[in-house]
Amino acid sequence: MKALEWLGNSLRILDQTKLPVATIYRDVSTYEELAQAIEKMEVRGAPAIGAAAAYGYALGALKYTGDRAGFQDYMNTVKERLANTRPTAVNLFWALCRMEDCLRNLYEEEDLDAIRKTLVAEAESIAEDDRRVNHLIGEQGNPIVPEEANILTHCNAGELATVEFGTALGVVRAAHQVGKKIHVYADETRPYLQGARLTTLELMNDNIPVTLIADNMAGYLMQQGKIDLVIVGADRIAANGDTANKIGTYSVAVLAHAHGIPFYIAAPTSTVDLKMPSGQEIPIEERNPNELRELFGVQTAPAEVPVYNPAFDVTPAKYITGIITEKGIVSPPFSVNLLKMLVRS
Repeated sequence: MKALEWLGNSLRILDQTKLPVATIYRDVSTYEELAQAIEKMEVRGAPAIGAAAAYGYALGALKYTGDRAGFQDYMNTVKERLANTRPTAVNLFWALCRMEDCLRNLYEEEDLDAIRKTLVAEAESIAEDDRRVNHLIGEQGNPIVPEEANILTHCNAGELATVEFGTALGVVRAAHQVGKKIHVYADETRPYLQGARLTTLELMNDNIPVTLIADNMAGYLMQQGKIDLVIVGADRIAANGDTANKIGTYSVAVLAHAHGIPFYIAAPTSTVDLKMPSGQEIPIEERNPNELRELFGVQTAPAEVPVYNPAFDVTPAKYITGIITEKGIVSPPFSVNLLKMLVRS
């Protein structure tokens, strides 16, 4: 299953809100359509959002019909619209800044068609980088997986959250491919059920043993000795190693720490945000209250009950065993070693 695919002048996306009941692809041809698809979580997962935003920026350029003089202001509007879709995942802003830098380097180019062509090529490059990086994350993370292991994961950090292969599930796939006897416990991941709907689907498609559990069962499984390792993805990693990921990740990290179970983050280096000194500065998205009052259109709570619905939480660095990136596994102290890795690269 491909989360997104460039078709030349439009982007084909897999509507992940319909999975696993229906597999529905649709083509978006404007940056506004794409922005709405990101907001509605038809496209989701930090790396996939970044690549999609890059393509959205290119779509904006392709649809521009004005003269050269107004192009820059128009593209600023395109970037702002896409940047305002989801505030937590830093890959979104990283990709948009890379596209803006590409345009800036073309500032003296008078031919708008040439500019459009180069922007499309840059978006394609961002997508290709994600494919390559995810496979490297899998290779780098494979050594930390025992020959036989029960792995707990939370949310979905697989091929549906990326351009290809996945981050946390990339490590799982790499271990499976070399013959390790692994079994995955997938948290359902309330309230949007990415683990139940998406992670289980991916793993079953790849014939990787998986068992679905409710979010509040993780601690009990750890108490029973049924979890050997936890691997999750990330939406933003602060300079000190504090990590924002799907709501509920912090609880899993605390439980893993209490039971002496290794807890790893798997993410590309583009997810590291050195501008954020710690997790306290990471903006946390709050989503529609009806995601908690309803379940796929069926009311499950009083219609007027007040709701607090943060989409992410922050796991402090002290609970993280290591951060698996395409450049290697970063160990504590993260404030030192993350910087060393990024400077070295």
